[in-house]
Amino acid sequence: MNDDSQLIHDTLAGNTQAFDQLVEKYQGRLFNTLAHALGDRQEAEDVVQDTFCQAFLKLSSFKGASAFYTWLYRIAFNTAASRRRRKRPELSIDQKRDATGDEPCDESEQAEETVLREERATIVHQALDSLSEDHRSILVLRELDGCCYDTIASVLDLSPGTVRSRLHRARMQLRERLVDVLHENTTGL
Repeated sequence: MNDDSQLIHDTLAGNTQAFDQLVEKYQGRLFNTLAHALGDRQEAEDVVQDTFCQAFLKLSSFKGASAFYTWLYRIAFNTAASRRRRKRPELSIDQKRDATGDEPCDESEQAEETVLREERATIVHQALDSLSEDHRSILVLRELDGCCYDTIASVLDLSPGTVRSRLHRARMQLRERLVDVLHENTTGL
């Protein structure tokens, strides 16, 4: 039995501290993925909290056919989709950036390097925010979270072939958006 399996077994046997260990193990990683995928840190926090509540309540339905974090991510993405359907108003790109906070910067960097890095991050965030939810989710899971195709397929309930094709289209669209944004920034000067 692996570590997660033992913690799940212990939780189902009534040891809630075992579930606390699962939460500690996965909450940071899940939050980072959702913050990038949703573009809103507060919403990501709420989804993570809802996800762990649902996971605790549904833990007995976990069959172990996939890794625990894959099952958890699937709950998270389903929870995020449900919350989005209930709450339609969209934030502007500036509001999303304000909600997620400024990019952290290294105090040892020169001012010019910091400004350039922040500008590049803003451009990438704008381009990422302009993608469809499906494409943004796949890009975040693959490029930022480092998930393999099979894990992404399991999390998003897609076939690995569909993941590959959507990832390819997402990368192409992101590239196009970045070229457009960069072109707008250079012609507007």
